Order: sequence, then C-alpha cells, then structure tokens
Amino acid sequence: MTRPTRTFQVTFDAADPAALAEFWAAALGYVPQPPPEGFDTWEDFARAVGIPEEEWDDIAAIVNPDGGAARLLFLGVPEPKTAKNRMHLDIDVSDRGSSPAERRSAVDAEVARLVALGATRIADFDEAKGVWTVMQDPEGNEFCVH
Repeated sequence: MTRPTRTFQVTFDAADPAALAEFWAAALGYVPQPPPEGFDTWEDFARAVGIPEEEWDDIAAIVNPDGGAARLLFLGVPEPKTAKNRMHLDIDVSDRGSSPAERRSAVDAEVARLVALGATRIADFDEAKGVWTVMQDPEGNEFCVH
C-alpha cells in the first residue's frame, strides 16, 4: 500500500520572529505569507479569530512565491538558543557536476551575500564528498551552503 506524501513546514523558535523571517526570506527568495482569503492583513485575521494584540508579533511565516516548497514558520519564544541544532537547512547554490573550484566560488559568493544579510560564517569544508560552508543565521541557528 502506497502512503500519500505529506506537506510540512519547518518551524523556528525565535527571539524576534519578524526579523528572522525577513533574514530567511532574503536568503531563500521567499516572501511573507499573505493573509488568509477574505482578510486584508494578518492583523485583521488575528483580530477576527480572537488573538490578543500583545501576541500578534509572536509569529511570522514566509513561503516560496512559486509554491511547492516548505513554508517556514517563526514562533516567538522567551528562552534563548542554548545548543547546536539537531536539524538544519542546506542551501544549494552550486552545480554538483562542476569542479571543486567552481563550487567553492559559487558557495563563497552566496556566503558573502548571506553575511551581508546578518549571517555568520563558521567553517569551510572542501572534501572529496563535497564543498560547503557552515553558517549561523542572526539568531545562531546553524545552516549550510553547498
């Protein structure tokens, strides 16, 4: 019996959901998720479903404007990040069929762009199995650029 595929979202705990959503939107080419049909703004939606105004800044979501990819959700939490992620995102920017030097050049260009957006470069790896750079987003969540 074949099981159906499932849609999913990736959720980040965040100190500042809007700022982290803005970083990841710029990093991935995503856009803020539009409000549900029938609402002009997310504030109108929140008001209609009874979300207290003091909680409106506790959530942000971004989506791929072309559809089909995972939604990213950012939830405000009071506690800071304290340990290494057990899961992380990988951003693919280089052609796996290109030379290691070409792949490193593509990765370095993307890393420079992400650093300008607020990310931190942690470590570079150039190995037989691939070329990648480990980074952290503005709130310290690890991710890789391939």
